[in-house]
Amino acid sequence: MSEKKVIVTGGVGFIGVHLVKKLLDEGCEVLVLDKYSSSLSQKPKLKCMQVDLLTENIDSYFTGIDEVYHLAANSDVRLGADNTKIDFDQNVVMLYKILEACRKAKIKSFVFTSSSVVYGNASVIPTPEDYGPLLPISMYGGSKLAGEALVSTYANMFGIKSTIVRFANVIGPGTKTHGVIADFIKKLTKNPYELEILGNGKQKKSYLYIDDCIDGMIYAKNNQKNIVDAFNIGSKDQVDVTTLANVVAGAMGLKEVKFNYTGSIGGWKGDVVDMLLSIDKLEKLGWTPKYDSLSSIKSTVKELLLQKDIK
Repeated sequence: MSEKKVIVTGGVGFIGVHLVKKLLDEGCEVLVLDKYSSSLSQKPKLKCMQVDLLTENIDSYFTGIDEVYHLAANSDVRLGADNTKIDFDQNVVMLYKILEACRKAKIKSFVFTSSSVVYGNASVIPTPEDYGPLLPISMYGGSKLAGEALVSTYANMFGIKSTIVRFANVIGPGTKTHGVIADFIKKLTKNPYELEILGNGKQKKSYLYIDDCIDGMIYAKNNQKNIVDAFNIGSKDQVDVTTLANVVAGAMGLKEVKFNYTGSIGGWKGDVVDMLLSIDKLEKLGWTPKYDSLSSIKSTVKELLLQKDIK
C-alpha cells in the first residue's frame, strides 16, 4: 500500500510545524506550502515549497495528493480593525483558490482550521457546535465563518470529505512571536514593575495545548462520518486574563507587579470576552484533551522563558 500524500498549507507556522511532525511520525509524505521560508529540517518524506498561495498558480502542487490540511491564514485577530481587507484576502480568497485546486485534483479529504471566534459573544457557555445564529464580532471571525460556508459547499457539491475544526486559543512552544503570553513576557522583561493589561482583566478564555490541538484535529478527521462536519477542540475550563498575568509574573520571579488595566470590557475591537467551547461532540467519539487551560498556560510560560528569544 502506497504512503499517504498530504499537503499542509501554512506548515511553517506554529500549529503547522507541529502537525507536519505528527504526520511524518505517522508515515505520511508531506508537502508544505507556505509563503515563508521553512524552519523545518529537510527529511526524505518532507518537501517544503515557498509559495504565495494568494497570488501564484498552485494547481500543480495538488496532483496526486490524498489529503489537504489548510492552515494558512492571517492569524492575528486584531489586524482586521485597521486593515479590513487582510482577513478577506488571506482567509476567504486564498481558501477559494485552495478549494478549487482540490476540486480539480479530485482531493478526497480536506481539513479546515476555523476558530472559536465564529461564535462571537455566545450566550451559551460552554458553546456547542450547533449553537446559532453564528454572529462573529471581528473581521477574522467573519472570514472564518465565510470559509466554513465555502468548505461545506465544496464538500457537498464535489464530494470532498471535509472536517472543520474550531479551536480554542492554541498555545505551547513556538508561540513566542504573538499571543497574550508572549506579550506579557515581553512587557515584563522591559519593565518588571508594571504590566499593561488590555481590557479589565476579567476576560475568560479556554486555552488548548498544541499537543491536544494536533491530536484532536487528526482524531476528528479520522472519526468523522458525514461528508462535512464541524468539531470544537478545546480544554474543559477557562482562565481569566489577570490569573494568566499572575502565572507569567510568578514564573519570572516577580512578586510585586502593578497591573494597569486599560479599562474596557474587551481587550480590543472584536475581542470575545467569554469563551469556552463544548467538546461533548468529540468526546462522544472517544477523544478528550490531556491538558486543562491552567496547566497549558504554565507549561507554555516555562517553555517560552527557557527559549529566551521572545520577539
